[in-house]
Amino acid sequence: MEIVNIRIDDRLIHGQVATVWIKFTKATRIMVIDDEVVKDQINKEALKMACPKQCKLSILTVEKAVNNINESKYDGERIFVIVKGPKTLCKLYDAGFDIKEFNIGNMAGNLNTKMLVKSVSVSEDNIKDFLYLDTKGIKITAQMVPSDEKINFIKIIKEV
Repeated sequence: MEIVNIRIDDRLIHGQVATVWIKFTKATRIMVIDDEVVKDQINKEALKMACPKQCKLSILTVEKAVNNINESKYDGERIFVIVKGPKTLCKLYDAGFDIKEFNIGNMAGNLNTKMLVKSVSVSEDNIKDFLYLDTKGIKITAQMVPSDEKINFIKIIKEV
């Protein structure tokens, strides 16, 4: 088993992920990790329809994802992990999920957020989560598609 990418994208599976990222990473499984999406049957059905035919799909809680990885349930697979936000990555890391690097593709803005780079708006809680992950030595970049330059996201946060 190989984790080929870990990505934050609040849209989860959509055109960029389903076509560009999956082709680039040669992923064989998309693993959506989100404690709330697991409970939402409509969202789960939409994700199943959006998943490329060449990929298997897992929609898991943080706990189930860590257990499945630790139990080697995906031997021989190339896994593309996608989460909605940094809080889930903090939970994964704290539960023993090995994260060396991840990229941020899209985090939509609202009244309590500020845009730091194109398509990435963060709240104060998001910033705390990113800084926590940074203290663990995890490389954090912002990158919409593989052909875009990777932006050092922690550097951006620290300049704000």
